Amino acid sequence: MKQIISQSPEQTQEAARRLGLYIRKQHLSCAIALTGNLGCGKTCFVQGLARGLDVGDGYYITSPTFTIMNEYPAGNMRLCHLDLYRLSDPDELDYIGIEDQMGQDSVTVVEWPDLLIETGFEFDLHIHFEFDADFNRKITFSPSGQAGINLLSNLSL
Repeated sequence: MKQIISQSPEQTQEAARRLGLYIRKQHLSCAIALTGNLGCGKTCFVQGLARGLDVGDGYYITSPTFTIMNEYPAGNMRLCHLDLYRLSDPDELDYIGIEDQMGQDSVTVVEWPDLLIETGFEFDLHIHFEFDADFNRKITFSPSGQAGINLLSNLSL
């Protein structure tokens, strides 16, 4: 487990950019779960991650709260950004074809991942966001499985 304190959106994006850069250089397909309250920096983190993955500046990274999923070309990979906040039943995941979007040559990032976790899906990395007493963002990175352990142990945050 690693933890950082971010005092600004720029610091949050920079940590995420470094993660994305490492994933891109290693050409890793991975799944990342983002948890935390509304407004705590999850989408801001994905914006930085996208830049590290080489998603072009012409793409504005927003939370797919209403579309459920946004997909972006990321160099020779793709970034799939999901927000499951509006879903209430794991069966709804079948209707959006979530499994078709995940896999080889993709980085899948899921905000509000609880429904997906209920189905037994395993993420490589869990990232939790919360505010500290000074309203800085405390970001905790926890690996899951060997791929997540390898990723986190080689990442300089």
